[in-house]
Amino acid sequence: MSELMPRSAKSGTHSDLDSYNISIVETSPVQFFESSADPDPALDNLDPAILTWSNAVEPNLAEVTARYLGQLDLATHVSPESAIDDFALATLELLRYDGRHITLSTCYNIPLNICGTIVDAQAAVCLIYRPSTTILLVLVDEKTLLDKAGNAETLVVRQAIATFQFNNERRKERGQPVLENMTIPCISMFGTVPTFYLVPVTRELSEAVMTAQYPTSRTVVQKCRTVAAHQMQPGNGMADIEFRKLAFKRFIAFKSLARSCWEKFLV
Repeated sequence: MSELMPRSAKSGTHSDLDSYNISIVETSPVQFFESSADPDPALDNLDPAILTWSNAVEPNLAEVTARYLGQLDLATHVSPESAIDDFALATLELLRYDGRHITLSTCYNIPLNICGTIVDAQAAVCLIYRPSTTILLVLVDEKTLLDKAGNAETLVVRQAIATFQFNNERRKERGQPVLENMTIPCISMFGTVPTFYLVPVTRELSEAVMTAQYPTSRTVVQKCRTVAAHQMQPGNGMADIEFRKLAFKRFIAFKSLARSCWEKFLV
């Protein structure tokens, strides 16, 4: 089911967001990443070959680099969405989104309560803090919407609300007070082109979704696209070397920004 809410007249369109007083505001990278610890990070920690090579079968490449470039090649030229999901996971792993107590998972089903009915909001990739099974970040694959009446923003917001509900349920199970709000960091991938979101979810919004009510407070979602400064061939995405460098910088800056969101509710 691609729509955010089953009561919507048009599934998966902005009418779903309007029905729950949600707006998407596109923000420039300067504004979006201004609170990041490093809004314009260096790429010194990456193998230089991963930034300059496009041929994964070059015999002198390090194994990690060859494997990553191979996944990039599959995600660029192979149609199954699993290739894109695998590449997204590999990118987050390469840039160390995971850690000692944080695990990346693919095809993770997050239960979402819509109008009293529990449905699965499956994330292509999500980041999970294992000690408390808290979802920290979700990534969705826009290619899954190509044959459906849907759009990425609706799916991103749906995943974020499901994450809010899931995390608060886990808190209740542990005897912790539920949180009034969480900002859920989200990424959508159209092929190998990332778009970044910050979705502030409140109890008012979550309960409105559960009960099919219209929340009085407006939810404003920040969105930042990754746009090349030069002309690229359509569909190339991170196969284009200059765009790859830009995308890596955005992913690294977003990791810092996302951490500042989830640290607030892991305490």
